[in-house]
Amino acid sequence: MLSLLTDHPLLAALALILIDLGLWRLISTNGSNWKLVVRLVIFALFSVLLFNEGLNPLEPAPWADNVPLHLAATGLQIGWWLFGARTLTVLIGAVMMQRVGHTGRLLQDLLGAVIFLIAIIAAMAYVLDLPVKGVLATSGAVAIIVGLALQSTLSDVFSGIVLNTTKPYQIDDWISIDGTEGRVTDIDWRATRMQTAQGSLAVIPNSLAAKAKIINFSRPSDMFGVSICLQLSPHARPNTVVEALERAMQGCRLLLDHPAPNVALKSSSSAGVEYEISGFVASMDQKRTVRNLLFDLAYRHLQASGINLLSSVEPNPPSNVSRPRALLESSAIFSTLRQEEKETFSQNMTLQTFRAGETILAAGEVSDHLFIIESGVISVTLMRHGAPFESGRMGPGEVIGEAGILSDTSVPAAFTAKTFCALYRIEKAYLKPCLDARHDINDAMKALLDFRLHKARTLTQDEPVAVQKKGFLQWLRNRA
Repeated sequence: MLSLLTDHPLLAALALILIDLGLWRLISTNGSNWKLVVRLVIFALFSVLLFNEGLNPLEPAPWADNVPLHLAATGLQIGWWLFGARTLTVLIGAVMMQRVGHTGRLLQDLLGAVIFLIAIIAAMAYVLDLPVKGVLATSGAVAIIVGLALQSTLSDVFSGIVLNTTKPYQIDDWISIDGTEGRVTDIDWRATRMQTAQGSLAVIPNSLAAKAKIINFSRPSDMFGVSICLQLSPHARPNTVVEALERAMQGCRLLLDHPAPNVALKSSSSAGVEYEISGFVASMDQKRTVRNLLFDLAYRHLQASGINLLSSVEPNPPSNVSRPRALLESSAIFSTLRQEEKETFSQNMTLQTFRAGETILAAGEVSDHLFIIESGVISVTLMRHGAPFESGRMGPGEVIGEAGILSDTSVPAAFTAKTFCALYRIEKAYLKPCLDARHDINDAMKALLDFRLHKARTLTQDEPVAVQKKGFLQWLRNRA
């Protein structure tokens, strides 16, 4: 090996370059540190071979009388400059990757281009002994012409550098650029690519993004704003509206407690009053679900407070319809009752109130009555691994205690008042004969009970543990 290096140093130097290219391809990206070490070692050996042979890259190649040997030496000296530029670029890239990650890729590419340009000019000046001043003057004129032709493209390039330096957004951030909303998938020399909520690809030129209004929904992290606006009757008292909308907010478990959601009156006119519910969720994917849920909860709690939506004229409710009767009209289970049956039902419903924190129905308790929620928010709690957790929240129009009415059994959930609650109570002694006579209501209540029991089992059961396969093939995989 040593004789090969001493007898044929030029061939050995060329072989080192080929070895470097081969190892750079063979070593996987997981071994990036090894790739850098191998490149540094090979470059050091390459430099030692050249300088020992008298091929100083800072001077023109020797052996001018031997044309083949002179050309080979010139090529190796130029190769030393390019090899050194590439090694320095990789080293700087590795250092920057540890500090700024993939977001600094544009800056790395720019530094790499500058380093290679310097290396090429140095090789022309030292190895080829060309007049660099003339070359630079010519290249400057060419650069001006090319720059004018590529003005818009260069604007995108430098805007991309500014965006990567100031970092108003990063890859995987949810942002809005001039009204185009999506998740950032890539930032390259020319444009920023986003995947919109509809699954399409939006390409925003960097020059446009640098000048546009940018909203980053991912900062601070794990907190995304969500809001809805409601147009209500101008005749409703604002305090009553705010209290109803606050109950609607508390009925949505997906809203974060910190920062706390809030209700605000935004504007008022003779045509209507606009209220806004705003809060935060933990994931961008939850925004649409939470908005839809807030609209539904707001409608139910406002209706329970006797407030009308989207109306500039105050309706005159029938004076002969009581609140229990109106609650039966809006109930999904009892809405099929005939008018005289609803009237009889409403006369057998008694109002019962609970303060926040009071238990309405304990877990495992067999209820001898049915509750219909008139107003307020009720928290549903289950047990998993001996620890309680909130599985859901209930609001106006929903019922509690159907298990005791139908089958004299209980449910594993505890029902607790989260806010001040008003519920109408129907005793089992009165309700049971009605269910036996009306099979449609009985079936609807059974379907509701089955759904709740299935959901409780799903939320409380342990997740199956994956059994690790054993065998000869698995033994080989573990040692691969």
